[in-house]
This record gives sequence, structure tokens and C-alpha cells, in this order.
Amino acid sequence: MLYQIAICDDNPADAAYLTGLVEEWAAASHVAVSLEAFPSAEAFLFRCGDAPPLDMLLLDIEMGEMDGVALAKTLRQKNDLLQIIFVTGFADYIADGYDVSALHYLLKPASQEKLFEVLSRAKDRLQRADRFLAILTAENGGNLCRLPLREIRFLEAQQNYVIIHAEKDYTVRRPLSELEKELDERFFRTGRSFILNLAAVRQVGRRDVTLSDGTSLPLPRGMYEPLNRAIINYH
Repeated sequence: MLYQIAICDDNPADAAYLTGLVEEWAAASHVAVSLEAFPSAEAFLFRCGDAPPLDMLLLDIEMGEMDGVALAKTLRQKNDLLQIIFVTGFADYIADGYDVSALHYLLKPASQEKLFEVLSRAKDRLQRADRFLAILTAENGGNLCRLPLREIRFLEAQQNYVIIHAEKDYTVRRPLSELEKELDERFFRTGRSFILNLAAVRQVGRRDVTLSDGTSLPLPRGMYEPLNRAIINYH
């Protein structure tokens, strides 16, 4: 697989440093990459408007008129698989990284060891993105449906059924515990009734959790800290 990677940084020295590290990572990991660097968010949008979808983006934050967070929000609307890695000299924007489901937030100068680790994690995520859940649903006339795991926001048990909330809802007559075995580490069970996609979590409160689409779900007592740990480990 050829990984499409871009670097967007208005500091030429920083961009060159990251370019060298990415090339070293690709050689060490035995993967093929197509790599291009951009001096601004505007240059990136001008060049990549009709280009093949990116796989990874190493993105500075404080740049010119359009900053990295604004660029990330624009790109996230079109590509939910893009692995965004913020690489910046400022620690004030970590919360913004969660808003755009950034994979990681690195402070400059990023070490080779840490960047290699994050790039490898991005590669693993992209490889897992193709996984499916095979289900028989009433909405599909009883036919087999292959539902991409990345599209699932959460699963909800209701009596003898489970509702899978994705781009649309699917109802299956299978136990939640059985479906849980077919999911991967991006999913977390919060209690008897719900399994959440960690990538879809926007905010965790003591009594509820808010997903990226605004859905609010109850959080059982004792689940606040385990859920936060799961999110940190996943990211």
C-alpha cells in the first residue's frame, strides 16, 4: 500500500526536519510513501483540492491567515479516515486536537522515536479501517450487511435486540456480548446496554458521555475514569 502523506508547516527548517524523519520511518518500516510539504494551509488547499485522499497529515498550528486547526476542521468534513498529527511549538491547542479527532499532538522538536511511534500507529489505524461487522438486519430484508466498523458510533441493547447506530440505524437479533467479540480496540463497553466507538466520543462527564454527532448517553457510576483511560490509550 502506498501511503499519501503531507506536511504543512510555514517554517522551512521544521518542514525539512519532518520530511527527513518521515522518509527514515518509511525506510525502517518497509512501507511506500508519497510525501509532499506545504508552506501554508492555503497552499495545501490549493494543491490538494482534487488530489487523491490523504492518509496522514503532519500539521503545524500557528500559520499565516488560516491556522492548522481551521485546516484540520475543513479536511475532517471530507475525510474521516485522515490521520492528523499536530506538530507545533505550542501546548495551548491540545483540546482543539480532540475536536478534529487528531491522532496525536507532538511538541517541537519532535523526537525520532516519538514520531516513528505515532506514524506506525497511524499506519495500523488505516489498516484496521477496512474491518467490517457482518450482520443480518431487519432493515436489509434479512440479507447479510457488511458494516464498516469505523461507521459505527455506538451499539445499544434493547430487550432481545441490539440497535447499531451508524450512518443509519440497524436492528439485529443478537446479544450485545456476542457482537462485542467481533469489534476491536476502538470500542468500549460502558455497561449492560452500550458499547461506544472511542473515536466518536467528544466529551466525557461524570454522568454522561457526548458523541461527535451530539448524542448524549448515560454513563454508569464507576465508568468515568475507565472510559477516560481507554480514550487516552486509544489516541
